[in-house]
Amino acid sequence: MSVWLPTATCRPETCLAEPAPEVSHPRRALRLTGCLTAVLAGVALSLPARLIPNGARERLVRVWARVVLRTLGVTVHLAGPSDGGAGGGVLVVANHVSWLDVPLLASGRPGRSLAKTEVRQWPVLGPLAAWCGTVFLDRDRLRTLPDTVAAVAGVLRSGHPVIVFPEGSTWCGRESGRFRPALFQAAVDAGADVQPVTIRYRLADGRPTSVPAFIGDDGLLTSLARVVAARGLVADVTFLAPIPPPGPQPSRAGARRELARAAQAAIEGIR
Repeated sequence: MSVWLPTATCRPETCLAEPAPEVSHPRRALRLTGCLTAVLAGVALSLPARLIPNGARERLVRVWARVVLRTLGVTVHLAGPSDGGAGGGVLVVANHVSWLDVPLLASGRPGRSLAKTEVRQWPVLGPLAAWCGTVFLDRDRLRTLPDTVAAVAGVLRSGHPVIVFPEGSTWCGRESGRFRPALFQAAVDAGADVQPVTIRYRLADGRPTSVPAFIGDDGLLTSLARVVAARGLVADVTFLAPIPPPGPQPSRAGARRELARAAQAAIEGIR
């Protein structure tokens, strides 16, 4: 359910494809420098950006996310209407492969994200996440989950999209996890649509790749090093039609499970 989660669920023997072509070491250094500069610029702009109208702020976030991805050498292909035909409070759900998923989604549809509480303590990214209105989830204290669901529902009712990765962990893209229904309860409570989004990574020649993923014991720096070294990394992001909240159900649990199954089926149908 969380974002920026450097926890791999896939094994190296099932995920690692043929090595990706690589750029030179000076090019890697330039990419790292450019990315750090863009991230620090985002931190500097985050507070004043909250004072400008919502539409202008979303456009600024889109531009910033695209700049970050470009500095890393990632080519982004967006497909489908990023607003899904429904504006305002929408629960945006996607399969989870990499830390790159967050700026990818922001490049098409900025929204408030859900993140584990540890992210708040991360240097640079932690303050940036907090200033962007991230909703934090304490995974070690599940009794706080109802409060998190209520907070997400409140954001949806206020007319803002919320981005969630309901697999609960990152997967390599060749394998995937089951969508956990808990956070879909927020959409049920708020009467909000759910917009599924598919994320796929490939090389310029069309071969699927696990370069950005967390595999085995990988950490953020290991994945980052692979990304800045890769030549021709492409991310395909497809925004699918929104799913309205279900009609009367025998239970609230039934409603959120139905939404979770429908969203996962839509994403797997594209993948």
